[in-house]
Amino acid sequence: MRKKVSPRQPAVPVLGVSRKSRAAESETDQIRRKISQVVKGMEIFDSDSVSQFLSFRQQREVDQYDEVWEGVYIVPPLAQNPHQDVATALSGIFFNIVHLEGRGRVHAGANVSDRRANWVYNYRCPDVVVVLKEGRAIDCGTHWMGGPDFLVEVESPEDQIIRKIPFYSKIQVRELLIVHGTTRHLQLHRHDGQQLAPVEPSDFKGSKWLTSKVLPLAFRRKLVRKQPLTEIQRTDDIPGHWTV
Repeated sequence: MRKKVSPRQPAVPVLGVSRKSRAAESETDQIRRKISQVVKGMEIFDSDSVSQFLSFRQQREVDQYDEVWEGVYIVPPLAQNPHQDVATALSGIFFNIVHLEGRGRVHAGANVSDRRANWVYNYRCPDVVVVLKEGRAIDCGTHWMGGPDFLVEVESPEDQIIRKIPFYSKIQVRELLIVHGTTRHLQLHRHDGQQLAPVEPSDFKGSKWLTSKVLPLAFRRKLVRKQPLTEIQRTDDIPGHWTV
C-alpha cells in the first residue's frame, strides 16, 4: 500500500547518500531473507507465539482448511484453482449418485475425527466426504467420528496427504481416492481389514480403471488435447459418464 507523507513532516532529502546504498539490505535482513527462502516447515514451542499465530489466522478467517494432528496444528498449502475444480466436480457427481439416489450423504469438505469429545485435538479435513446409510461414521454435528465410507483428497504441491493415510486407516475409512489437482494422477486405497492398501487398476469396458467397491464408479486419468483430466464412469446399469 502506498504511504502518504504527512504535511506536518515533509520529506527531507538525504544528501550524499546514493539511492542504491539507501536501499541496500543490512546483513540481518539478508540472513532473514535467506531463512525465509529455505524454511519448508515450522515448529513453535513458545505458547504465547502459538496463541498469536492462531489468532492471526482465525481473525483473518484463513483457517478453514487447517487441521490438528494429535495436538499439532497443521497449515496445508493454499488450495489453487485446479484443486478447487476437482473437488467441486467430484462433490457434484457424488451428490447426484449418493444423495439424490438415497444412498447417504455427501459433504464438500468436513471435519473427521477419531473421537466424540475433544475432537479438535485430532481431526482431518478431506476435500470430499461420503457417508452411506449403513456406514459406521457417526454424525456428531461438528464432525464425523469414525471412518466415512469414501473420501477424496485432492493433492496440491507440498501437500502431506501421504501422512494422513495412517489416520484414515485407524478410523477405518473404507476407500480413499487421491487425485493430484494438476497432473490428475490417481491413487485408490481400500481398507483390507488392517490398513488402507493401494488398489491396482483393473479391466473395465476394455480399459484399465481404478474401480471402487463402495460407490458404483470407476476412475482413470485421461488426456484431452494434451490436458490431463479425470474420467469417471458408472459401473452399474445406470448410464453415467463424466470427464472433469
